[in-house]
Amino acid sequence: MMLELAELLSLLLTALLTGMYLAPWVALSRSMHTFTPEVFLAIVGRLNRNMAPFMTVLLPLTLLSLLSVTLLAFGHAPLLAWTGLAALLLSALTLAVTVRTEVPIVQQIVTWTASSLPENWRQLRDRWGHFHLYRIVPAVLGLVLLTAGVVFS
Repeated sequence: MMLELAELLSLLLTALLTGMYLAPWVALSRSMHTFTPEVFLAIVGRLNRNMAPFMTVLLPLTLLSLLSVTLLAFGHAPLLAWTGLAALLLSALTLAVTVRTEVPIVQQIVTWTASSLPENWRQLRDRWGHFHLYRIVPAVLGLVLLTAGVVFS
């Protein structure tokens, strides 16, 4: 029963985390380069204020839930143990990309005003958008692996 509850919680949290990475990228990636600086700064500021507190809780909870599934599954459900471990490692990779690249860029952007944009603001904007893929791909793959482990174990 504990394993099943851990599976359910991990699937829910991993799906939420994946959605938090995927939705802004889908909504903005094709049009980000068309925004005026004022619109771009407003969007990034709002995304940061809305998402940062939620992600600060969601990401660690997701990692802990994946760790619990992995530990509970070893010895009982080997496929789930390995897919859970893979999902855990992939989620840890998304954390690394977030902390090392995405957050530092956003911390710079939220200090800018339309009149104080650095000369390389477009390059930073594009780098920020590009690195979203380095979170989305492992997040989706982790969710697929975890789901497969739950379904086929």
